[in-house]
Amino acid sequence: MAIMGEIPEKNYFRIGEVSRILAVQPYVIRYWESEFRSVRPVRTRSDQRLYRRRDVEELLAIKKLLYEERFTINGARKQLQRRGQAIPPPGEQDREILRKIESGLRDIKAMLA
Repeated sequence: MAIMGEIPEKNYFRIGEVSRILAVQPYVIRYWESEFRSVRPVRTRSDQRLYRRRDVEELLAIKKLLYEERFTINGARKQLQRRGQAIPPPGEQDREILRKIESGLRDIKAMLA
């Protein structure tokens, strides 16, 4: 069983699992989902929510902003937007690495064809 705040090593989580990780009720998670566009779980054919690891990480950040840092919903939303903008865009070095990876993948594809 996961300790609060510790995310188990898996890719998808049901709302009950997320609820235990965050130590909040499922309705709180559904409410945050409606307020924060950065949390968008995948829906199964039976309409169950499956949260990705990054969704759970985002929910942990939201909980910290609301419960520990005492932000309002609007304040937490703005704070998350600021944090998202702080990530620098890919630089030339990153583009060069991506070009090399793409070239390598094309070579592998040609070998397999």
